[in-house]
Amino acid sequence: MRLDKYLKVARLIKRRTVANEACDNGLVTVNDKPARASYDVKVGDRISLRFGQRTLTVEVLAVEETVRQSDAGTLYREI
Repeated sequence: MRLDKYLKVARLIKRRTVANEACDNGLVTVNDKPARASYDVKVGDRISLRFGQRTLTVEVLAVEETVRQSDAGTLYREI
């Protein structure tokens, strides 16, 4: 699954276009390397998101095309 779509499905970023822009602006890294929106997310990847002064780092536990809002937190684990 593409990185921008994963960020939306996991509810880490609200909209896919916003996720795409964050990747283009270098605010998203995967395994400590800048990632493009087209990066193929795999289980075990570490994704870091910068929101101003705050950085959120998560480990991918599962990759699913669709998930209910209440179950979105099961796709990743905060580090």
